[in-house]
Amino acid sequence: MGTITDFIDFEFTRQSHEDLINNSLSFLDQMLKRRSVREFSSEEIPEEVIMNIVKTATTAPSGGNAQPFLFCIVKDKEYKQQIRAAAEKEEKLNYEKRYSEDFKNKVSKFKVTYQKPFLEEAPYLIVVFKEKYRIAGEKIQKNNYFTESTGIAMGFLVAAIHNAGLVTLPYSPAPMGFLSHILNIPENLAPVLVFPVGYPKEGAKVPNLKKKKIEEMCRVY
Repeated sequence: MGTITDFIDFEFTRQSHEDLINNSLSFLDQMLKRRSVREFSSEEIPEEVIMNIVKTATTAPSGGNAQPFLFCIVKDKEYKQQIRAAAEKEEKLNYEKRYSEDFKNKVSKFKVTYQKPFLEEAPYLIVVFKEKYRIAGEKIQKNNYFTESTGIAMGFLVAAIHNAGLVTLPYSPAPMGFLSHILNIPENLAPVLVFPVGYPKEGAKVPNLKKKKIEEMCRVY
C-alpha cells in the first residue's frame, strides 16, 4: 500500500474554554438519560432517521481507514421473525444447558429470560458485523484492528440512536452464527451485536441501576 499524498485542510472551529465546558456538560447530561430498553413500541420510524444513525456510525475512526464493519438494517417482518426464532432457540439451550448457575443468578435480577420479543416488536434491527479480512480478487487482505474499530463504531451508533430520540438495547445472542445464515453474509464478516431500535413501549420499565463512582472508573495522572 502506497503513501497517501492527497491531503486536505482540516476544518476546525476553535471554541472558548467556557463553550468547551458547556458543550461537554450538555452532552454528558443527554447521555446520562440513556438507558438500555427491552420493551419496544411497534410504532413506525422514518427510515431516513435509521439511515442517518448508521451514517453517523460509519464516520467512526478505524485502523488504517479500513472501515471494517457492516451495518445490516432489518425492517422486514419475516426476517425479524426468523432472527427471533433462531435467537430464542439458542438462548433456550443456553439457559437449559450452557449457562452456569452463577451466571443465571446474576441475570435473574434483570428478569431476563430466553424469550426475546423485542426482536420482533422494534420496527428496526441493526445487526453489526466486523470484517475480519477482505477478498480482493484471489488475494486475502487482513484487516488490522477490526474488533477495536467496530467497537468504536458501535459506540457512535448507540450515541446516535439516543441523540435521535430513540432507544436501543445492545443484544449479543450466543452463539450468533445464525445471523450470518439468515442475512446471507459471507464468512469473512462475523456478527457482533444486534441493536433493536425504536420508541419505548408505553409504560416500559428499566432496572434502577447505580453506576460506579467516576473515581472507580477513571484515573488522572
